[in-house]
Amino acid sequence: MLIRLAFRNLFRNPRRTATVVLTVAMGTGSLFIFDGFNAGIMNQYRENTVHSRYGHGQVNTNGYREKVFEKPWEHWMTNYPALQERLTRVPGVLYLFPRVEFFSLLTNGKITVSGRGQGVDGRAEAKFFTTLNVVDGMTLSDQEDGILLGLGLARALDTRIGDRVTVLANTIHGTMNAADLTVTGIFHTGSKDFDDVVFRIPLKQAQTVLDTERVESVAFGLNAVEDWTRVADVVRAEYPDLEATPFAVLDKVYYQNSVDWLGQQFAVIQLIILAIVLLGIFNTVSTSVLERKQEIGNLRANGESKGQIVLLLGWEGFALGVLGAVLGIVIAWMITAVFLRNGILMPPAPGLTRQFHVRIELQAAMALGSFIMGAAAAMVGTLLASFRVARMPIGEALRSI
Repeated sequence: MLIRLAFRNLFRNPRRTATVVLTVAMGTGSLFIFDGFNAGIMNQYRENTVHSRYGHGQVNTNGYREKVFEKPWEHWMTNYPALQERLTRVPGVLYLFPRVEFFSLLTNGKITVSGRGQGVDGRAEAKFFTTLNVVDGMTLSDQEDGILLGLGLARALDTRIGDRVTVLANTIHGTMNAADLTVTGIFHTGSKDFDDVVFRIPLKQAQTVLDTERVESVAFGLNAVEDWTRVADVVRAEYPDLEATPFAVLDKVYYQNSVDWLGQQFAVIQLIILAIVLLGIFNTVSTSVLERKQEIGNLRANGESKGQIVLLLGWEGFALGVLGAVLGIVIAWMITAVFLRNGILMPPAPGLTRQFHVRIELQAAMALGSFIMGAAAAMVGTLLASFRVARMPIGEALRSI
């Protein structure tokens, strides 16, 4: 009986009901969109790191990353084909990217600059590293004598697509070697320190210049971030002389530190928004109950107990909270799908030099959390106000205007 009466009361004063429902909806929708924005910007950072430089992680020999060696090539991997055959069978592994890195001089005949070269499997990496952002020309693929230059490095050399560039480097035996290459593309990751010094050439060319068949590291392109655990377990169990390092550790300065910093910042902002939203809902709901003192006085005069009054108003608050929270989630989803489907254009983030779009990534867990907070705020506000009104003397409640 009380439940039916509570729902009928919602339609007795449509304006008051609409005010409460819209207040809850705005609060719930705001929290939902903000959570989606947070998830979007965090995932954007992750995607930029994974698909521009590191993949989902890489394998090196034990201790290689933590130490500086006089002859680093002596600590490179010697039997890559066998390692490749085993690692490609790990569930979730889509691509393997063997690499070598070396320091060298680059010259176009007039200008000579220093750079850090990466010998890569161009055909495989072209399919995965989609945020490398080639701003001119094309990425490395099947070109046997191609070179892909960072934007700052290309500007320093004053080179354009099709120009010839000579790479000079020491072999592992200490002699000088060179490769004459053609500029196929210029890339821009947004990280100035990277773009000013790094260039990429085919792995075979790099091994020829260095006079070695060894591989320094193997990066991974996985089906999902969660698949990295399987890779790390296989390397740990079957290759004790190797170590697997996830991308978050490889790029701790840019990715992990930025994500940790933004996460703390967003947590503070979220608490502020949550407090404002909850207080707004609480104020609106409480006011709507306190305006009904005379009505509640009549119910008390007709024999309804304090407990029944509180229970009646509690059911009303529950209904208002649920309706408002559901409406807020639906409105947030519609706004995101219609007006924000391409994301929000953000200025360059710390450590970057280019803008990027942040997509609002709404998730079921976020919807549930926002729903619970919105509905709970309406319920609590209603119950606290109802306790206050129910304790009023009947005569005082009847005289209220």
